Amino acid sequence: MVRNNLSRFFIALSVIVSVSFILPEGETGVKELFKDDFFVGAALNNRNMVDTKARKILSDHFNSISPENLLKWESVHPGPGRYFFDQADKYVQLGNEMEAFVVGHTLVWHKQTPDWVFEKKDGGAKNKAELISEMESHIQTIMERYKGKVNGWDVVNEAFTDDGAYRESKWYTTAGKDFIKRAFIKAAEVDPEPELYYNDYNMWKPEKIDAVLELVKELREEGIKIDGVGMQGHYGLKYPTIAQIEKSINKISALGLKVMITELDIDVLPNPSGRQGADIDDNFGYELQYDPYRDGIPEDVRRQLAQRYEELFGLFKKHKETVSRVTFWGVRDSDSWLNNWPIRGRKAYPLLFEDDYSLKEEIKEGLMGINAQK
Repeated sequence: MVRNNLSRFFIALSVIVSVSFILPEGETGVKELFKDDFFVGAALNNRNMVDTKARKILSDHFNSISPENLLKWESVHPGPGRYFFDQADKYVQLGNEMEAFVVGHTLVWHKQTPDWVFEKKDGGAKNKAELISEMESHIQTIMERYKGKVNGWDVVNEAFTDDGAYRESKWYTTAGKDFIKRAFIKAAEVDPEPELYYNDYNMWKPEKIDAVLELVKELREEGIKIDGVGMQGHYGLKYPTIAQIEKSINKISALGLKVMITELDIDVLPNPSGRQGADIDDNFGYELQYDPYRDGIPEDVRRQLAQRYEELFGLFKKHKETVSRVTFWGVRDSDSWLNNWPIRGRKAYPLLFEDDYSLKEEIKEGLMGINAQK
């Protein structure tokens, strides 16, 4: 009898798991809630590409996709003359099959770029002309391959520090800000159709957004194509304030540029430094006190998370004439990079979907309430 009951239990459980990711009849996907406002996107990793549950969630809830790491330099161009396009091809094909707004992320970044990009064969540093040539060759190869298949490109990523200074990356110390200009020039030359963006985190900080927009003005004065600015949404429950985010949206809008809310997630976990942003060099060892939700996220924190998303989407909807896309940095909680940053081995709860791909009930209610507002 016990064995039969257990058998029935596991059969029932398997049925629940198999259908949990299917959009219930009559329920509206997240993308449909904001179909008249902006694209709703998700960043994909290799697992999402092959997971049938993830594919179903993408189809039901998202109309834009971004590649988390699939198109970064070290992934597609790990060595001189060596390109690996298998995963990137599948990503672009998936986006086209979904008829989604496909984002290319990212052509030029100071991280996840192999050392050989900056070095000569003898180990010495490349000069400005050599480095720019290497960068332009990379952009040419990548963009030509996906010409007509990618709708928008993050051309340059995270070139400024939070205080508004140019980041002292190998790109900048070798080529100055010309590497940014030449990247945008080359991108527009290879494929003039897709939108071209600059993307960065902590863009709610006045010093940073003002510095970025000074560069944008300079690009435009020189006739260089740039269509929008990506404001990475690596936020916390309490920071930044809605007013701080809105000020930056207004500054970008005043220049006639589109705003993309990119890499959106909400960090509910504490950390030793109280850091804000997404500097992946900031890492700390595991300490129990910084992992308070090992047994699951408390109900009060779940409600705070839902309220935070409701406030954010209310802001984005308010500025729907400027905000063209809102992209989450991952699909479900277990996919999030925050599980391992800035402290490895913790469980983060920053996204819309549970590990079983079910939409968090509190968040669903909040988003539907925003959608109902005129």
